[in-house]
Amino acid sequence: MGADNSTTEDMMAVDIHYWYNKFMRESPSGLITLYELKAILGLQGMNEEANGYIEQVFATFDMNKDGYIDFMEYVAALSLILKGKIDQKLKWYFKLYDADGNGKIDREELLSIFKAVQAINRHTDMSPEEITALVFDTIDKNGNGELTLEEFISGAQQHQMIMDIIKKTLDLSNVLKVIKSGRRNSV
Repeated sequence: MGADNSTTEDMMAVDIHYWYNKFMRESPSGLITLYELKAILGLQGMNEEANGYIEQVFATFDMNKDGYIDFMEYVAALSLILKGKIDQKLKWYFKLYDADGNGKIDREELLSIFKAVQAINRHTDMSPEEITALVFDTIDKNGNGELTLEEFISGAQQHQMIMDIIKKTLDLSNVLKVIKSGRRNSV
């Protein structure tokens, strides 16, 4: 068991070392602005909804709300996306989707997210309107057109299809693979 732990720790140390070097190459000041994040992810020139979504992602990663992502916030964000437990990820998704911060996700907020994601990822299996309707029809238990954190988490955990849809809204694995290989998407 000790050997497994040291291997995992070694891998994490290599990952953190890699990401630190990447972070410092991309942002020698030690701070990433919204503009720099868009450049790192190759997401410049997006439509208004996609830009709004990227701004929301940035705001949730900027934990101290100083307008920058520092290295610790960067590592926390990567750790959550790549290795976080599902309940942690769902709480983060909820915070991301709740654009007005009122503790509930309404149809308009969710529709805006799915339109943005479609613009970024170019997934067109279903329209954003169809996805929004499916999510609300499936997990809005009291039918009031708003999802609480509890409804959101329990609905996602009870319905694999909803969980899959939610995961696609922040599937940065392809973007991260491109970054890790040293190539950027050109948009």
